[in-house]
Amino acid sequence: MRLDVLTIFPGYFAGPLETSLLGRAAERGLVDARVHDLRRWTHDVHRSVDDAPYGGGAGMVLKPQPFFDAVSELYGDLDARPRTIVLTPRGRLLDQRLVAELAAEPAMLLLCGRYEGIDERVHTRLAHDEVSIGDYVLAGGEAAACVLIEAVTRLLPGVMGNAESATDESFADGLLEHPQYTRPPEIEGLAVPEVLRSGDHGAVEAWRHEQALARTAEVRPDLLARWRERRAAARQDPMGEDPRVD
Repeated sequence: MRLDVLTIFPGYFAGPLETSLLGRAAERGLVDARVHDLRRWTHDVHRSVDDAPYGGGAGMVLKPQPFFDAVSELYGDLDARPRTIVLTPRGRLLDQRLVAELAAEPAMLLLCGRYEGIDERVHTRLAHDEVSIGDYVLAGGEAAACVLIEAVTRLLPGVMGNAESATDESFADGLLEHPQYTRPPEIEGLAVPEVLRSGDHGAVEAWRHEQALARTAEVRPDLLARWRERRAAARQDPMGEDPRVD
């Protein structure tokens, strides 16, 4: 997958893109991430990327011209751009279903806002999607872009050492993940549940499912309600979507 990022702070991505799974994926040619400094496409001596908003108000707005010029140079034509996403609090909430959808794309372009945001004409002409990582406001879109990149690229074939890890975790089937344990079997008076040491794979699977249900009910009852709705719908339509998949 090719990933292009437009930002006024390209240095923000140096660590995340070179570390752990992403770093190894880049070395193996599975991910081609390119971070571009938006100021490269400015035309004044001060390399200005922002201006005061029309109509007045506090703060500054990122100008549209650098974005349009950048996309034209990177792809040859505005309409030749790949799936383009603006990271913004007003966007669609990033969830595992959207992550899986984006992981099927051969390429993406991520636009990072700052200050009071990006001129609306960039949203209108360039963005295929607007994506938010939560109901809060960040200083800019860079952190959100890092979250999206890591969530998406870990689903690409070959990126994770154990492919099952991507399907056996929180949100993969619509529930939060069950508790995990490793050695030693006891520490500080806390023991690993006996069922996990029993060797009975059926019992282990049942225990993990029960724990996932209990944890989701306690922490995210909204997720549990949607999970139950999908299961009910699947029972009514056996040819419909698999209720285990979120």
